[in-house]
Amino acid sequence: MNTVLALWKRGLKAFVRNKTGLVFSLIFPFFFVYVFGAIFKNDFIENPISYMLSGVIITTVFESALNLASTTVDDMVSGFMKEVLVSPAKRIAVAMGQLLSAATVSTVQGILILVIGLFIGIKFTSWITPVYILLSMIFIGIAFSGVGLFLATKVRNGQTFQIVKTAVTMPFTFLSGAYIPLSMLPDSLRFVAYLNPMTYATAFFRMIVLEKTHLSIAELRKEELVVDINGFLVTPFMTLVIILTIGLVFLLLSTSSFVKTDFSRLNRSATDANELWG
Repeated sequence: MNTVLALWKRGLKAFVRNKTGLVFSLIFPFFFVYVFGAIFKNDFIENPISYMLSGVIITTVFESALNLASTTVDDMVSGFMKEVLVSPAKRIAVAMGQLLSAATVSTVQGILILVIGLFIGIKFTSWITPVYILLSMIFIGIAFSGVGLFLATKVRNGQTFQIVKTAVTMPFTFLSGAYIPLSMLPDSLRFVAYLNPMTYATAFFRMIVLEKTHLSIAELRKEELVVDINGFLVTPFMTLVIILTIGLVFLLLSTSSFVKTDFSRLNRSATDANELWG
């Protein structure tokens, strides 16, 4: 437990100290709110600002969870991870510390954007809604931090990880309905969106933020708050099961991969040499 808490605190301290990154992580999402909110201003969306903000918040949680995995790669290459693992700390505890740190930081970033959103359009009619939102962000942050840690243990190279991360986050976010409703996508891309786990996370989170949990499935479909796969409606409960399953699978994969990784064969000079000579 001490190892988990130590790594968790380390991740939070690094997040707080990186003030420039924090500021840009708060400013950049509102660019999407402004651009896409203006596009959908006169469209079928009832409250475009809240609609867009809910998508921006959950994609920020997702991207932040993956970004924190890059620190794991840096720790591997710098030798910090080897120093940790020669201590009595168990590998599973180290992995859990990394996952908890990533999930916490991603949730904090989501909360900060949500607080700003309260001043520009998001409104709640029930006190329980923010509680559900917080729980959703924590859960989704943990689920996708597993994805990030799994990628980190497989890539184990800072520059390569950035490329892989971009290749993952771009299609995952833009084909999730967070910025563009699925009904506006071409049929081929819509099919890809159905395979995207972020599609279900976005639909579930947006339904909570917009306080539409009381609506019937037909009404949720009309407002595009459920995933419609050629007439088959993925209910909120099914969406939750899908997210749970994906999160559990990647948590198991990431911890297993982390435990099996041979960090003794990783060092900065070797990595640099490999990059230099191909």
